[in-house]
Amino acid sequence: MTRNPHAPSGEPNPLRALTLDRLRCRTSMKWRTYPEDVLPLWVAEMDVPLAEPVVRALTDALALGDTGYPAGSAYARALGAFAEKRWGWDGLAVERSAIVPDVMLGVVEMLRLVTGPGDAVVVNPPVYPPFYQFVQHMDRRIVEAPLGEGEGAGEGLRIDLGVLEEAFQQAVVGGARAAYLLCSPHNPTGTVHTAAELSAVAALAERYGVRVVADEIHAPVVAGGTDFVPYLSVPGAERGLSLMSASKAWNLAGLKAALALAGPGAAADLARLPEEVSHGPSHLGVIAHTAALRDGTAWLDALLTGLDDNRRLLAALLAEEVPEVRYRPGRATYLAWLDCRALGLGDDPAEVFLERGRVALSSGIPFGTGGAGHVRLNLATSPEVLGEAVRRMASAVR
Repeated sequence: MTRNPHAPSGEPNPLRALTLDRLRCRTSMKWRTYPEDVLPLWVAEMDVPLAEPVVRALTDALALGDTGYPAGSAYARALGAFAEKRWGWDGLAVERSAIVPDVMLGVVEMLRLVTGPGDAVVVNPPVYPPFYQFVQHMDRRIVEAPLGEGEGAGEGLRIDLGVLEEAFQQAVVGGARAAYLLCSPHNPTGTVHTAAELSAVAALAERYGVRVVADEIHAPVVAGGTDFVPYLSVPGAERGLSLMSASKAWNLAGLKAALALAGPGAAADLARLPEEVSHGPSHLGVIAHTAALRDGTAWLDALLTGLDDNRRLLAALLAEEVPEVRYRPGRATYLAWLDCRALGLGDDPAEVFLERGRVALSSGIPFGTGGAGHVRLNLATSPEVLGEAVRRMASAVR
């Protein structure tokens, strides 16, 4: 049963709240990496104001001078309540959770718990580029299991269980330990893995002794009519580990905090997490994320409705302005994976769009196998900016 139909929340669409001039006053990476004549639709920052409950919680903390070290379980309890109401999952155990600085640093710590130097980590390209960067930096080797075309029309790219099994076999050769870094929902495709798919993943992982670490940072950002399934909720996932955060859904990347979660069979692993890891998260980050999960759902629903609208708008704009670009709207995230190979712009069309059109998109190359000839576009912006971006893309290829 779909638990998040995005019923009208009474909140205005936050994607329409800020003008381009106002956004250009920001000093974050999205707005400072390129010259001012470039329209930035690349890194995963949304063009939205903060949700009022988050602003209120931070303002109250600052007024108190409450800027010390994080403590307590409020974040985990807020996420547990959100997960039960939103996804029908009541299995988030506070005692099997730990605060970590952010999702990717949490991924690194989870991989350290279940693998060693030289061990394999399986990923599903095209996938979030830091998966490659962080894993290789910690002296693990990447084994790719590329996504495959779904069986139904319009299914898009999904986990190919046959390819995944082959990757697991390769990863554990010689009895080595191995992990599977699962991106759920998937970045950049927006694929939402089904309960059946995740159950099959869990069964394969148990068969080959591969430990699953699920990056579920985009879990709250799911389109209307689609169910997100937490990996730890499926049968056979008891030895799994998960990372969750309010970061992507409420635009809190600069307020560092995330949660590591363990299934019952991974509790002993999580208990070995070094105590100093808990020193990394921001206390203000924990306060902000807790407030978002506890009191920011109306704002989130308004955002999700706006994102649904933007996916439809982007599809229409591309069909009109750049019909050669292939776009299958995903069911999650606010990222669009665009196949630009028919344009004949080479392996890195993002470079052409930047130089000729002055619009910044993410190059598909760092996403691994299957990324060449693609770009990733961040559609979490106003309809006006989205329209201008597509017009610039069209001008770059004319």
